[in-house]
Formats: sequence, structure tokens, C-alpha cells
Amino acid sequence: FRQIVYANPKCLELFRFSHLDKIVGLRPGEAFNCINAFKTDGGCGTTLFCSTCDAIKAVLQAQQGRKSVQECRISTKNEDNEAKALDLRVTATPQIFDDELYTIFSLVDISDEKRRRILEKIFFHDITNTAGAINGLAEIMNDTQSMEELEAFGLGEMLSTVSNRLLDEIQAQRQLMAAENGELTVDAEYFYTETFMQDLVNIYKSHPVADDKNLIIDKSIENVLLMADRAILGRVIGNMVKNALEACSPDETVTIGCQKLSNSMQFWVHNPKHMPKRIQLQIFQRSFSTKGHGRGLGTYSMKLLSENFLQGRISFESSAEDGTTFIGVYPIKWSNPE
Repeated sequence: FRQIVYANPKCLELFRFSHLDKIVGLRPGEAFNCINAFKTDGGCGTTLFCSTCDAIKAVLQAQQGRKSVQECRISTKNEDNEAKALDLRVTATPQIFDDELYTIFSLVDISDEKRRRILEKIFFHDITNTAGAINGLAEIMNDTQSMEELEAFGLGEMLSTVSNRLLDEIQAQRQLMAAENGELTVDAEYFYTETFMQDLVNIYKSHPVADDKNLIIDKSIENVLLMADRAILGRVIGNMVKNALEACSPDETVTIGCQKLSNSMQFWVHNPKHMPKRIQLQIFQRSFSTKGHGRGLGTYSMKLLSENFLQGRISFESSAEDGTTFIGVYPIKWSNPE
């Protein structure tokens, strides 16, 4: 049945239960306040999302008499209804007591360990590659005989573009860490949506992920005066664009657009690829990535920044016939919660 029959004081403290009676009878996801545990009347373990949950997998293996150690990602909400993510290492051990089979379920928060791995990947791979490109351009400039040659080859502009990309990669990680720690400050300002979208296209058309691919703005785009934090919103929609370009094959097209919905603005990014169901069920989880081990903050950061700092919401649609569209909806005028 997977219901909790006992929890130690540390577990009660971690999940903010005042007394053992409050947690007994709950399933793990319900105790964690997993966002998927309350989507059906059946509770934890009964939704499609639960089919990808390694915590459930560990318990089920223990109930078959085998000890199991798994890593799992759980998305929760705190008391203020803000998104929060847990990376856990769970151990489920079968135990016979009075001829009854129980499961000893222990967990360790490995969020810091996961973040360290991701940051190592970013700094030792992505940022190192960008720094290497800067170094290569600098060496070419040293070998150039005159300013006329520099201008003819556009080396100064290329160096500026690559160095800005390096700074952007560092700022993205700084911004995400501040968001997770609740230290990110929202600086709302007025700007027009069409200019905002055109700026994104200009940025990502020159990005390596856009090589041999097309990035266009849909003709139906609506130009609306929006009040929001332009930098944070740019990070969210920019991640949508980058992910879409990475998903595409050469000569395929990513299309972006926006339209007014009553008092909200809807932004969307479409690419022709279809996401398999197993990926769709995990797409916004922290540390989950389709790009391999040691990646996985892009879609998670989109959801975190949208829900906790932009008063918005993120969703997606994906099918073999229509491809994949990520959608962000935000109020036309940001309201100060204070």
C-alpha cells in the first residue's frame, strides 16, 4: 500500500509535520507535497507522472524483497505556493516484523551534489569552449598586421559576440542560484513585445546552436506594451528558443511569437520535433535533461523564474503531427506583491 507507518523526528522536521499522527497513513509523495500527488483522487503513485518516479520504483522493488537505491527528482510547492525542487537519493530496504513485510525508506538531499555536477559540466565544458573561442580570436588578432585587416574580417565584432556569450552563461547561473535562494530581485519596466522578440532573434541567430537552422518571428505577432522584468523574461523565452534550436535538425525552422490574452501576454516558441512521452513527464524537473549526464537546468529554470518571479506560468504541447510548442503566459502589468 506504501503508506507511512512511522517517521523519525528528522523526517517530521524536514517535511514540517508537527506530530507523527499527521504523517502516518500518507504515501511518500503526499508527505513530500509532490505537485503530482494530488492530481488524482488516488494520490501518490497513480498519475502518469508517477510512472517515471524512482522513489516509487525503489519502494516497489523493496516490496518484492530487494533493497533498492535510486536518485529521484521531486517538484513541490512551499507554504507560499512557490515552486521548489528536491533532488533525493532514496534507499528502500525490505524488513520483516511480526511476519509482516515493511519497507525502511530513507532519503538524503543531494541537491547540492547535483548542482555541483551541473556547474562543473557548465564551467568545464560550455564556458571552457567559449573561453577557447575568445582565446583563438585573440591569437588571430595578434597575428593581424593592421586595423584594416581586423575590420575586414570582422574580428572585433566576433570577439565582442563571443565574450558577451561567456558573460551571459555566467550570469545565467548566478541568476538561477539567486532565484533558488530567494535572493533574486525583480526590476519591472515597460517595453514593447515586438522589440523584445526581435532582440531575442538577433541574439540567437548568431549562437552556435542556430548553425544551419532557421529562426523566425511569426507574422501574427502582437506588439503590446508590457510591464515585466525584461532580463528575467528574456532568460525564460531565450531558454525556450535555445532548447528549440538544439532540438532541430539542419534546415529546420524554429518559430516564435506572442499574442495578447485579455490581461495577459502569451509568448510561444515552436519547433517541428516531437518529445517522447517519458521526456514530457519529466521535462520541468530539476536536474533532468535530454542532453546527457550533468546537464538539466534550462526547463526547470524557466518554470522557477516564471512562477516565482514573473507571476506567470509555463506549459507545452507536443505531438508527432504538430511538433513541440512551449508557452509562457504573463500579466501585461506586473504587480508588486508587497
